[in-house]
Amino acid sequence: MGCLSIHNSLVVHGSGHTLLCAFSCGYFAYDQLDMLFYRLYSGSIPSILVHHMILLVCFTLALYRNVTINYLILTLVCELHSIFLHVRKVRRMAGIRSAKSTIVRVEWVLNWLTFIFARSLSHILITIKLLVDAPKFEKGVELPLALFGMAGMNFINVGLGIDLFNAFKRERNPQKNSDHHGE
Repeated sequence: MGCLSIHNSLVVHGSGHTLLCAFSCGYFAYDQLDMLFYRLYSGSIPSILVHHMILLVCFTLALYRNVTINYLILTLVCELHSIFLHVRKVRRMAGIRSAKSTIVRVEWVLNWLTFIFARSLSHILITIKLLVDAPKFEKGVELPLALFGMAGMNFINVGLGIDLFNAFKRERNPQKNSDHHGE
């Protein structure tokens, strides 16, 4: 009975979880292709493309093997932060850039709160949960892949945090940045 309970905690989930995981996998594939076709990324190794690649591999394997779907559903919590990354982009496109503006201040507070709690902390806690649950996994590729995926996500989060902090500093001190544009 104990082995069945351990197995069930890794495998048993509602059909809604599988549907959400499949939908997310499709979205990540679409978004990845869109970014590649239209070159909507920057850098020699764009972290957003690496992020989507890790997600696609993990989600596809989870759906194929019907395991770890519950962990992957938890990783979707981090996408709450993506909302505020997009809000920032739209705000800047709309020309709302004054660091003293209430809209900008509220957006930055929400951006930082969701970065810390929804993205960073949730990924750290999921990684810890995977380590605690390691004995529940059968021998195979699921646990190493899940740990590799979470290590990759945590590494990407560090880079995202640095980029976010640099963007925050630039918006707080726009006059310092404008001096360098003429060089």
